[in-house]
Amino acid sequence: MRILIAVPCMDMVHAHFTSCLCNLLLQDHDDEICVEFGVSSLIYDTRNQLIERAINGNFDRVLWLDSDMVFEPEILRILNEDLNHFDVVSGLYFKRVRPITPVVFKRCDIEKLEDNKLKPVSEPYFDYPQNTIFEIAACGFGCVAMNVAALKSVVDTYGKLLFSPVNGFGEDMSFCMRARSAGLHLWCDSRIKLGHDGYHVYDEETYLKELQNERE
Repeated sequence: MRILIAVPCMDMVHAHFTSCLCNLLLQDHDDEICVEFGVSSLIYDTRNQLIERAINGNFDRVLWLDSDMVFEPEILRILNEDLNHFDVVSGLYFKRVRPITPVVFKRCDIEKLEDNKLKPVSEPYFDYPQNTIFEIAACGFGCVAMNVAALKSVVDTYGKLLFSPVNGFGEDMSFCMRARSAGLHLWCDSRIKLGHDGYHVYDEETYLKELQNERE
């Protein structure tokens, strides 16, 4: 099995992320693992280039990791197991600005308004199931694993510019909409919990504290 760890970034990666990635790579792996850093000022362009790398490099699977993610080294093992049953699986992480919300979504659609204008509509999965795998409409791409065969099926429908933004959505949500339209199902494994590195590491604990404060 050949696995590409695809890391889109601009001109730097966070030190905390680098430490996590090193710890992941130091684990015992039976698979061939390659890390590719995509460097560009346009995130969607970088992701599109990494799609070509995954396909042209004859990789079997891709693990997308953003350079501001904080994670445990076993995430690759768990996601590899998930990909034996599902084609696209996200880990669970949260926005790093308030309001702190999960970056997995129950809904991701485009509504047509009365004046024929198009409006992007999304609904975060606030009440996500704990420590299990569940279906989602869309997700951020901070930690997403996928089978390259599934990726190719979306490329066959839409071409290789899968991350090009659509109708007001970001590049990650735009990919998810195309993937669903091409017949794929998207999943989240909430056992895989990541932090989002900023001035503070925003994670599930931060989110639950925010919820508790709102209720009080």
